[in-house]
Amino acid sequence: MSRDQYTFVNPAELYSDIEPEKQHMPEPGLDADLTPTADLGEESYRGTGRLTGRKALITGGDSGIGAATAIAFAREGADVALSYLPEEEEDAARIAGILREAGATVAQIPGDLRDPEYCRTLVAEAVGALGGLDILVNNGGKQVYQESLTDITDEQFDDTFKTNVYAMFWITKAALPHLPAGSTIINTTSIQAYSPSGILVDYASTKATINAFTKGLADQLAPKGIRVNAVAPGPIWTPLQPSDGQPQEKLPEFGEDTPLGRMGQPAELAPAYVFLASAESSYVAGETLNVNGGMPTP
Repeated sequence: MSRDQYTFVNPAELYSDIEPEKQHMPEPGLDADLTPTADLGEESYRGTGRLTGRKALITGGDSGIGAATAIAFAREGADVALSYLPEEEEDAARIAGILREAGATVAQIPGDLRDPEYCRTLVAEAVGALGGLDILVNNGGKQVYQESLTDITDEQFDDTFKTNVYAMFWITKAALPHLPAGSTIINTTSIQAYSPSGILVDYASTKATINAFTKGLADQLAPKGIRVNAVAPGPIWTPLQPSDGQPQEKLPEFGEDTPLGRMGQPAELAPAYVFLASAESSYVAGETLNVNGGMPTP
């Protein structure tokens, strides 16, 4: 039976046939190499015109949550600019093809989020390619586990904060002059912001920072008619996990400690981003929407 995001299902049994496996990828990891394959909504997401005419920039849009969000946005009628690392071109090209099949104008803008000049140029190129900008999704991220704080090098700590926090600052600052009233900014945070793992101290710290950034900026921009919100995923099956985001021995049980008893799929995140990007959420600002399989959050 074909299924879309509106199909009535038992969420505890959904994706029960997909089990994570031990595997190692060099950073940043590719969806093309992920086993089992993640569900990005390629076959299931059904659009209803909720973002018709909108223009979105998505960082980390080549794979995982960013790719699922890009597919959903395109099928809802938005044009999309994708930011990703040059070595992720294989994934990005596939996603761009899916978006174009949906009728979207697509801009592929590779580069490194750790580079402030790229972040500023990214916004300018997205605006030029799409003819404007009214949705910004700060989603690109870095996560590398370390068993001890003493194992986190200055370089790793710096790279994690630059990728997850500084890039969000640089890109959002550059985007603000282009965002009209009615625009939305959506930042990707994490369950790690509330329930940090001992092996993800630097990553969790960036996600807590993103929550605070989101709420403070929402307060600042709401009077201008620009809404800022965040989505906080739980354990989601993406290339981030096997590319040193988690220890290999933990991958087969990844997500089993959630109340739903399983990991989530990127396709299950996309509707949250669509909601926060659309006019349906017109009275929602400064919110962190948790999509985590039922794990308690403040």
